[in-house]
Amino acid sequence: MTPPRRCVDCGAMARPQPEKTDDGRWIIVGGRRWRATDPTIPDELKNELVRELMRARRAIKSGDLTARARVHAAKTALGERGEPWWEPTDEGRRARAVAVISTLLRERRGEAVYAAEVARVVGGDDWRDIMAAVESVVRDRHSNESWVLQEDDAGLSVTAGPGFDY
Repeated sequence: MTPPRRCVDCGAMARPQPEKTDDGRWIIVGGRRWRATDPTIPDELKNELVRELMRARRAIKSGDLTARARVHAAKTALGERGEPWWEPTDEGRRARAVAVISTLLRERRGEAVYAAEVARVVGGDDWRDIMAAVESVVRDRHSNESWVLQEDDAGLSVTAGPGFDY
């Protein structure tokens, strides 16, 4: 692990970062290898995904029976579960897009999640190339009332529908 540092903005001690493998795909914690978070996720979106992950982990401790599924969705959205983020397939991207949308809807308490945001998380630098696939995921899920589809000048988005499980 790298030694702790002080935050340049607030002066608080930053958490030490775990050791990573040379290729950056894995972190080493307690001698065990774990898949690293996809490094191409924009920081603002990654922070939202991590906040929901931490909220779900706390919910497990309080006995929430839905919390394990929430943790799984957040870790999938971050690229830590599911197919490896460095070897994407169409099916894997679709599954990860569903996880990203569900996790962001929970974090945002049902506020809009835009298809372009989801594509940035799932597609990294090539996010524009997968917009059609992400929009397809949004439209497919819209049909089962989990999500409410909206389209405006900012693009295609979803909000939580009556069938969405927080």
